[in-house]
Formats: sequence, structure tokens, C-alpha cells
Amino acid sequence: MRFALLPSFLLPLALGSAAFAQVDAGELSPALQLRDLDGRALELRALARERGVVVVLRDEACPLCRRWVPRLQELAQRWRESGPRFLFANPGDAADAAALRTDRERLNIEAPYVADTGGVLARSLGATSTTEVFLIDVRGTLVYRGAIDDQHVVGSSRDEPTRRWLEDAVAAVKRGERPAVERTSSPGCALELGAGERVASEATPTYHGTIARLVERRCLACHREGGVAPFPLATHAQVVRRQATIARVVESGVMPPWGAAEGSGPWRNDFGLRAAERAALLAWIEGGAPEGDAALAPLAARGADFGTETGWSLGEPDLVVELPRAEKVKAQGTMDYRYQWVQSPLEEERWVRAVELRPTAPAVVHHVLTFLEEPPKDLRELGQKRRGGLSGYFAGLVPGQGPTVFPTDTGKRLPARAWIKFQLHYTANGEATSDRTKMAFWFHATPPKHELVTASAHQTRFEIPPGAAHHEVRAKTSFRESAWLSAFSPHMHVRGKAFRYELELPDGARTTLLDIPRYDFDWQIRYELAEPLFVPAGAVLHATAWYDNSAANPANPDPTRAVRFGEQTWDEMMIGYFERWR
Repeated sequence: MRFALLPSFLLPLALGSAAFAQVDAGELSPALQLRDLDGRALELRALARERGVVVVLRDEACPLCRRWVPRLQELAQRWRESGPRFLFANPGDAADAAALRTDRERLNIEAPYVADTGGVLARSLGATSTTEVFLIDVRGTLVYRGAIDDQHVVGSSRDEPTRRWLEDAVAAVKRGERPAVERTSSPGCALELGAGERVASEATPTYHGTIARLVERRCLACHREGGVAPFPLATHAQVVRRQATIARVVESGVMPPWGAAEGSGPWRNDFGLRAAERAALLAWIEGGAPEGDAALAPLAARGADFGTETGWSLGEPDLVVELPRAEKVKAQGTMDYRYQWVQSPLEEERWVRAVELRPTAPAVVHHVLTFLEEPPKDLRELGQKRRGGLSGYFAGLVPGQGPTVFPTDTGKRLPARAWIKFQLHYTANGEATSDRTKMAFWFHATPPKHELVTASAHQTRFEIPPGAAHHEVRAKTSFRESAWLSAFSPHMHVRGKAFRYELELPDGARTTLLDIPRYDFDWQIRYELAEPLFVPAGAVLHATAWYDNSAANPANPDPTRAVRFGEQTWDEMMIGYFERWR
């Protein structure tokens, strides 16, 4: 087997361009029959059935594989009685049995070691590099895939890791929760498996095997009791009842409402359907929606009940603020944006590591944006402000979104006695109600290494002609110093048609970072990169937006009007928010 060291800053590109599809976190693991170095027969799910299993990819010649041996030995000892088992696998055709036995002796761990001849196991898991690990729970669900921790990268090592992804994932599973980080890249040696056999998780999709996991990952954030969707999809009966509707919206691409085109990313919060998932869901419905084996049903992960007064997603917050007064939402018609200001009660500066916004009436909340901004001296001035939202952005909420957890070692600064502006957009749903949105903060104990900032490539001087069906507006921003990018949040209104972020490097090379060919104002999604992206000094971030101001746009309030920048939905915005740190 040939390999090449894969630098950490290239891993997102490698993951996105893999020649074979990956098994995503939350999917059913493949039903694989294996044989270890001593000739004993093994079955992957059977290994996981008692306590779960960690599959570790090895290559006896890869230097990074050797560096993680002490950590693997430590974890195996710690989890000997109450943690997951281990399974080691060395993929490829050229593996030498004697070399594999030497590697097994080096590990000194009592665990099965498999010569993955032909790379069937690695290919079935969608592996891209050695040193990758795969945590499978007792029901056969792949709950984490990626690196053991961040102690080693190509060319350097730390004395101790600062992020222990595998350990955190195991701890989360023991608590009955989904890991906060379900997928990372792994800076090992690139696998060159090529085309070949891949074992599927199920020959024919069933609810308990494939579909329940698919629905949990892509749909349940909204389609559950207390969620923003019009009906729940938490059981086989509930999904079967709505199968005709599901088939229609999935075939049309309306649901799930993930806007990023394939080829950009990968994204940590991706809830869009891949082509294989769409095919499996439609085949399951066409095949009569079979329930399947209940023994394969995924473990029910505990989580906060979105939209209620109890339980926040990340445990007890350090601070909670709420709107000073309830907003009344009418039963029908449109509503202008509503604004309220809340002042932090804290007398000292704090650094925020996570934030969560929670409406009390989530079914009518289109989105909420928050800014660090003092209230105007006279609230009547608000109607005259034409450039709001370009600075001071802090956090937001869209339907189905959970907490925003900032990248490790980063945080947002919350000044003492800071004013927080809430921009609230409500959508009437046929029943008059009221909302009093709350905002929870979790703080760092000490200041983080890096300040996370939300900046933007934006344009305020534009005019969209009446009837224009594909009007283009551009903006750009330059990086005077090197930086890391972690997330993007494009913002337009109802005439918004498409949006694209591109990065131009100092040598002139240009790469698409995020392409949204069909922008939807109803879904103000924050696209979070699976791994931060390094941007060198001198690079330029280009943002391009396209607008449909024609009568063919069903959301267009007035195709006869020239449209300029403004905060209300009948005006337009062109803001390419992005999160970065140095």
C-alpha cells in the first residue's frame, strides 16, 4: 500500500474530494465479517454489542501511527472494564503478516488486529487516512469518526493534547448524549484504496436500521414535539403517516433545507441529504416502509426540549438574559422586524465559549440575530437607520438550530455591562401568540488564546432594477494578517437567489469555499466548517450575491420597484458574514 503524509491544513480538502463516500457520524455501521491475524472470525457489530468498539486504522510504516501508540495503550487500560473495546485494522494489499504482528506487539494491547486485505473495512467506513478512529456504539451506530486527539500533527507534537475528541465522544455516549464533536479529520498517511468492494450497512433500507438514524440526523431538530416543524417524525408510525409528503419534498429538494452545494465544506453541522441518503429514503418508501429489526434501533440520545423553559443543550448556563417584554405575534399577515435591547448585568468582561438562543414560541420565530450595540437615544431613530447589521454581530438563531459552540481555544468578548440588541423576525402561523426569547451564555474560566470575531464582506451601495431576474452584487475583504476561518453566514432578504464565497490566495489561485445555488430566506443557516481553514496574509475573500426582482419570484413583494439596501424584508441586504480569528 502506498501512502503520503497528509498535512493538517489540507485535510478538509482531502475529506471533500474522497473518491468514495464516507459513513457519516450517526449512521449504521457496515455489517462486516472479518478475520484477525490468528484466523479467528469476527463480526464488526457483534464486537460493539456489549460495550461499543473503537476501530483504529493502522499502518506499521506510518510515523504518525507510531506516535499515538502510548495514548492507545493508556486508553485501553482505562477502558478495560467499563469502556469500548478496540479493533485494529491495517488496510491495503501489500501488508506483510510479519510486519503486522510486529505492530501488534508494539501496541501491547489485548485486542483483535485485522489485516484488512483489499481495504474492505476501510472503504466501507469511508476512511481517508491512517490514524483515523471510528467509535461504534452498542446498537451499531457510528457516533464519532476522526482523530484520537490533537497531540500530533505532521512535523510536530505537543507534550499533551488540548482536545481529546475520542475520549469526549466515549464520555458523551456513556451519558446517553451525542458527542459535541462527531467528526474531525485525522493527520495521518493518506490511504490510496481506489475502487473496490464496499459493504453497505443494510442490503435493503429498514426504519430501525437506516431510516431512523437518517431522520434523527437530518430532520428531528425541527420535526419533534415542541419544534418549529408542523409535525413530529420521531417514530416509525409518524414517519409512515407522512411518507407521501416526505417523498415529495425530498424529490424536489425542498427538504431538508441545506443550501450548500456538494463540493464545498465539509461542514460540521451539515444536515443536508447526500445522494445516497436520498436514494435510500425514497427506496424505503417505495418498498413499503418496512420497520425492520428493533434490535438495530438507535439509542435514544437525551437532549434539550427545544422551546420549553427547562433544560439547556449544554447544561446549566453561566448567564441567561431575556427580552424585557413579550412580543405579541398576530395570527396572520406579515410583521416588521422587532427590536429589543438587554443590558448585561455583569460588572466585568467575560469571554464566551458558547451561546444558545431559545424562543418561548419557536413555531413563529423565523430568525433572531443579536448584536453588541447600544440602543438609540430615541427609538424613533430606528426607522431611519439604513446600515444596521454590518458590525457588532454576536450570535443568531434559525429554525432547528441548537447552541453555537465556538472553536476550541477561541471565544467572543462580552464587555462589562454590554448592551445586546435583539433583532426578531416573526412569521404568523394562524394562531395569535407571544414570545419572550432568552439567550444563554457559557463562559471560559480564563481568557482563550484567540478572540473570535464575526466580520463580513458586504455591500450597501447597490440598486436592483425592477424586473431583474439575475442581478449580481459583489463585495470583498482583504486579510492584512493571516487568520483562521471557521464559519459563514450569508444574509439576504426575499429577493435573494444565490450566494457564493471564494478565497483568492496571494498567488492568484481562487477556490470556492461556500456555494449556495438556491438561497432561501426562510433558512438563515450558519455553515460551520468541519475543520478551521487557514488563510495567509494577503488573501482576499470575495462574496457574490444574486437577486431575483422579477415577477417570477413568488416571494417578491413588488417586482416594479427598484430595491436598495435596508433592514426590512421588502428592502435588501448583501452581507457575507464570516467568523475568523488570528
